[in-house]
Amino acid sequence: MTWRVVSISHRSKLDYKMGYLEIRQGNSFSKVHLSEIATIIIESTAVSLTTYLINELIAKKINVIFCDEKHLPSSVLAPLYGSYDSSLKVKKQAEWPSSLKSEIWQSIVTEKILNQAKVLAFLGHELAAIQLVGYSDEVMLGDTSNREGFAAKVYFNSLLGQNFSRNLDSFTNSALNYGYSILMSAFARAIYSCGCITQLGIWHKGASNNFNFACDLMEPFRPVIDLEVIGCNFNSFGSEEKKVIKNILNKELLFEGHKQYLNNIIPSYTRSVIDSLNSNDISYKRIFLL
Repeated sequence: MTWRVVSISHRSKLDYKMGYLEIRQGNSFSKVHLSEIATIIIESTAVSLTTYLINELIAKKINVIFCDEKHLPSSVLAPLYGSYDSSLKVKKQAEWPSSLKSEIWQSIVTEKILNQAKVLAFLGHELAAIQLVGYSDEVMLGDTSNREGFAAKVYFNSLLGQNFSRNLDSFTNSALNYGYSILMSAFARAIYSCGCITQLGIWHKGASNNFNFACDLMEPFRPVIDLEVIGCNFNSFGSEEKKVIKNILNKELLFEGHKQYLNNIIPSYTRSVIDSLNSNDISYKRIFLL
């Protein structure tokens, strides 16, 4: 089972040898077997990788996140083909019926709002939690009534105050964005593994967004990041805070009655949504509730 999150934050040389990721940093040397690695986060721009290693990481479907000069996630390593019949699967993806996508989005938004309500209740905001549960009952097909937007306003104002905005330059927003990026990359990997592409989304349709589909699927999981960030009450955002967020994929959560690592829940959830869309039957879709 893959579970390790490997972070490279200093000048390093990364190589592959006999199934291992080899890491050389100055005079130090370490190695990790690829079978143990779920995610590699390359935080420094002074890191070099061999082409051999890159090919092996892609073959093993290991999630690789590259960061920019500010040490914030900026891109991921993605295969050209996620499966042997990727072209057929992408063709099906482009033909998914709008009516079913509206049903799927209704389900996703409902899950997200209910999970936000759970976070509010856990952190002591009972009245706001009740309000969000009410919103979850009002989500329409395709969320045409924008209950997601109403819920988000109540949610963040309750957690972080009336003056909080997701556009503010703050430690909290930096931590949230970092966590969301890691979450999105995990969904992107799961989508590629199913032979689909991330550009074609259900609801997100940004022409400049290469991860529309991943942005769709991660919505019910955002509150997991929120709870970690807001619950820890970060007063700064440095290496220690990043270490906490990086390990979020190893968090054990209940998924349909069973405790599982988030890193294993994400592929199962993704597969269920894609199976629903390919079979034109929403009953295949699994539900993620905190």
